[in-house]
Amino acid sequence: MIKSLKTFFNQLIQEQQQDKSGIDSHLAIASLLCQVSQADHSVDEQEQVTKTQMLVKLLSITENEAVNLLNQAAQLSKNSASLYEFTDHLRDLEHQQRFDLIQSLWQVAYADNQLDPVEEAIIRKVAELLYVNHSDFIRAKLSVAPE
Repeated sequence: MIKSLKTFFNQLIQEQQQDKSGIDSHLAIASLLCQVSQADHSVDEQEQVTKTQMLVKLLSITENEAVNLLNQAAQLSKNSASLYEFTDHLRDLEHQQRFDLIQSLWQVAYADNQLDPVEEAIIRKVAELLYVNHSDFIRAKLSVAPE
């Protein structure tokens, strides 16, 4: 009885924390794209365009909605403490959706024609947190890497 009450209260606390964070899956995905583009401390125009295109593709939203979402995500990702606060909202994604997200992160990383080691580290960590296996991580990278 006490154990079930404790479980119930822990679930309530988690739900309240998620509600306070205001992060849904769309904002979490946009924030991860921003994390990758901000990793090298310079976001160029091509990275911005690529982030917008990836959101439109991944979320089936309009370009204006993607831009608005990215504006919110940019602020959120600058003030974030870890990637976990974003990936935690994406655990229910299907395997293919996770792969598509990792592939989109690689697209953003390669958008400026330079792969920064910090960008790769962020994508690797996101893949780990989302339980994307290493072979899919590499497959996603090779599918978008410039030749």
